Amino acid sequence: MHTLKIHKYGILAGGGKLPFIIYNSLIQNKKNVYLIGIKNNFNSNYKIKNFSEVKLGSLGKIIKILKKNKINKLIFAGSIKRPSIKDLSLDFKAIKLISEVKPESFGDDKLLKVISKYFEKIGYKFVKWNNYCPQLFSNSNYLTYSRPSKIALENLNKGLKIFRSYSKLDIGQSMVLQNKLILGLEAVEGTDNLIKRCYMYKKNGEKGIVIKLKKYNQDLRFDLPTIGVNTIKLIIKYNFEGIFIQKNYCLIIDKKKVIDIANKNNIFIAGIN
Repeated sequence: MHTLKIHKYGILAGGGKLPFIIYNSLIQNKKNVYLIGIKNNFNSNYKIKNFSEVKLGSLGKIIKILKKNKINKLIFAGSIKRPSIKDLSLDFKAIKLISEVKPESFGDDKLLKVISKYFEKIGYKFVKWNNYCPQLFSNSNYLTYSRPSKIALENLNKGLKIFRSYSKLDIGQSMVLQNKLILGLEAVEGTDNLIKRCYMYKKNGEKGIVIKLKKYNQDLRFDLPTIGVNTIKLIIKYNFEGIFIQKNYCLIIDKKKVIDIANKNNIFIAGIN
């Protein structure tokens, strides 16, 4: 007679609200959850019952915590500050693992893939946590009262043609357009800083748009396109018409507040396939 295997979820948590949102969603779904916060990234002001905090380079300690708490499913969530080697305090297991990655790759998708393969090799499985948090996404054409103008849709069509090639380069998830010209493509600075940067390139004409989509072949277990309140506030501040996001794939932090602020300021948020 086979015994039913109990799944226990471990969240390797960086900065921001996302780790706590996932934690609470899993708890509401009656899942067993344990959270491991990464020091100098994780916000320890949030009160979590099942919780430990470790340094980024303490791979051996992380594994001990996973074993002690019988965790067999893993989730990466939250932002991790890009570290330099001098800032890392690596234990033996981490040194051995990091030797497979060039130092300039720290903080990017390559490092995440190396780490995930290591954990999978020793028996852990990473899960697509978004299946447990559908409320954080949208499959609607429009999330706001405002709708994109004709020129906004023309900008979108121009942007999508470029994005099909750009996203395969594994560089970024966002772009800004105005007057059917590309003002900027996201690199390491992130969407919010892209919006700030592109404002200086705006010319007379229509307001311009922001596009946020997942990259080609992006591993959705570790990284999802994300917007939040600050993204919308910057779109308002720098006088863009609105933002197009990808249906079912763009994570919306503080979704209700995001939509409310957009509605009060006549900014559109539109979903596309």
